[in-house]
Amino acid sequence: MTRETANPAPRHDWTTAEILAIHDLPLLELVSRASAVHRAFHDVDDVQKASLLSIKTGGCPEDCGYCPQSAHHREVHLGKVERLEVETVLSAARRAKEAGADRFCMGAAWRNVRDGAEFDAVLEMVTGVRALGLEACVTLGMLNEAQARRLKEAGLTAYNHNLDTSPEFYDHIVTTRTYGDRLETLRAVRAAGLEMCCGGIIGMGESVADRASMLRVLASLDPHPESVPINALVPVEGTPLGTLERIDPLDFVRMIATTRIVLPKARVRLSAGRTALSREAQVLCMVAGANSIFYGETLLTTANVRVAEDDTLLTALAARPNASRLATEQ
Repeated sequence: MTRETANPAPRHDWTTAEILAIHDLPLLELVSRASAVHRAFHDVDDVQKASLLSIKTGGCPEDCGYCPQSAHHREVHLGKVERLEVETVLSAARRAKEAGADRFCMGAAWRNVRDGAEFDAVLEMVTGVRALGLEACVTLGMLNEAQARRLKEAGLTAYNHNLDTSPEFYDHIVTTRTYGDRLETLRAVRAAGLEMCCGGIIGMGESVADRASMLRVLASLDPHPESVPINALVPVEGTPLGTLERIDPLDFVRMIATTRIVLPKARVRLSAGRTALSREAQVLCMVAGANSIFYGETLLTTANVRVAEDDTLLTALAARPNASRLATEQ
């Protein structure tokens, strides 16, 4: 019996080699193990629907090679949108709740949070989203501990700040901020008592060992991130990664399953790149441990699965979206 099945309690001492060995198991064995871990820690019928809105779009000074919002990628024709008004955001949150979402995520294309009117408006958005009875998550770039505390006081549930990839491959994707900068923001998030939403992207030209290394870093965090979005690159013409081919759907399944085994308590979010998956491939990802989807037809600036298709998928699964939250409210 392997170590991860003999002792399913969360670990913080995974090695990249151990994770790589799990990832490379025969697919059916891998999915079976991941499903067993998922059942040990979660209600398998609980699939959270989260909605994501770009509250400030384009013009970002970072040079992330995958991102159409970077000001460095001048061949990308993306309309820049200044920060949305608070009521515009709250109206979108109301619509998301009416559609069945229970988590509302807001993203701003900033390098880092700056105190002042812009940040004050975000704090007001967070308070308003929470008043609607929704979980609130934001991704605003780098921030310090004092700013994280202000977000906590406003009612923020979780802060998203992805690692993107492994420490070894990171410089191939981003040069305007370091891996250490990302980890420093995560430390500020934890120090403020916020939940952590942190994952990455596969299909950017990295090796499978890089994927395992990223999971090793996530698992080294104590406690583990409560939320782990796994994204597949959506190549956007004009970005440095815009000519890459999309990953094989079974690579997505393998990454979801490995994440579930290594981070057993986390809510694993089947995120960007889902439009390239068939309904059956998405179901296999959920069998392998994914228990959240982004619900809505746009993910910041890229297309997402249509709402009607997601409704059909969840009906076919007989899933009970947000079941864990509803159970605690009864």
